[in-house]
Amino acid sequence: MTASWHTLLDVALRTSVVYFFVLIGLRFGGTRTLGQMSVFDFVLLLIISNAVQNAMVGPDTSLVGGLVAAAVLMTWHWLINTARLRSRRLAKLIAGEGIMLIYHGKILDEHCHRAGVTRDELLQALREHGVARADDVLFAVLEPDGAISVVRDDDIRPGERPHHRIKSLRRNP
Repeated sequence: MTASWHTLLDVALRTSVVYFFVLIGLRFGGTRTLGQMSVFDFVLLLIISNAVQNAMVGPDTSLVGGLVAAAVLMTWHWLINTARLRSRRLAKLIAGEGIMLIYHGKILDEHCHRAGVTRDELLQALREHGVARADDVLFAVLEPDGAISVVRDDDIRPGERPHHRIKSLRRNP
């Protein structure tokens, strides 16, 4: 049940390296994966968690080693979340930005492709929001958390601009 300081420091270092590796991997692996997990995505997440567990604690299977690993993960999470709340730039780097998928009823296929969202997934999101056709949508956005939000044409009053911080590629003529 006890472990040497050297072993616990090794667990803390290993845990930190794994935390940042997984954080970066998930961040750049695609926003859509985090929003609504399919069975495929869920299995990947389970396998990753099992694979990195041994990398974090190494040969130390003691209770203290596991608690150190958990404490390191929670500490990094708290520190990064605190820094993210203080810095818009860091928040954008960590979480990303919303990506416009539909604009004035037109599906932006290039945006969908780059965001990893299929036309069927987008149409499903429209149906989930009670919208039958893309033509009825002012804009739809893949949010940083992976959810797709939809704003109908009749939801916005003239002169409002609710999408000023949403990433958009150049508009095609």
